[in-house]
Amino acid sequence: MDRVAAAFDATPRRDFLPRAVRRRASYDGPLGIAAGQTNSQPRTVDDMLRLLDVHPGHRVLDVGSGSGWTTALLAHLVGPAGSVLGVELEPELVSFGSANLGRTDRTWATIRQASPGVLGDPEGAPYDRILVSAMADTMPQPLVDQLADDGVLVVPVDGTMQRVTNPGAVVTAHGRYRFVPLR
Repeated sequence: MDRVAAAFDATPRRDFLPRAVRRRASYDGPLGIAAGQTNSQPRTVDDMLRLLDVHPGHRVLDVGSGSGWTTALLAHLVGPAGSVLGVELEPELVSFGSANLGRTDRTWATIRQASPGVLGDPEGAPYDRILVSAMADTMPQPLVDQLADDGVLVVPVDGTMQRVTNPGAVVTAHGRYRFVPLR
């Protein structure tokens, strides 16, 4: 089994959903969680994680951590030698996602409240990998600036999944997707 599939097996989506929608955990589509936000479609998350190419020991930033599912998946991929920081604007989801993540015992991952008007975690940069689970209108340069020299950023921009690699901030496009807006 490949590493991404193993992460999904070790991190059931059901454990990161509100009780009212857990019965729909196997549905391959977005599910509402709270505050107008969604738990992303599993196939989309799989695509994004494969594009991100996370390795053990990486420092990863998860922008728009929502229910904590992607943060936990990333934590599985980096292992205890790495670290994952999830940032989320919605206080209700910071609490919900943190509680969900806490049940995984992946203590090298945390979720914290994002600061309004600040994308990512500039003070904690650089990051080896940055995953963004919200749609940007244009390429979010503040996040590109938070990449390590050999870093990778995966972000949906204006309906298209973009992969940015350093050095040189080389951008490639990887299909059409829909997400909640990046704020």
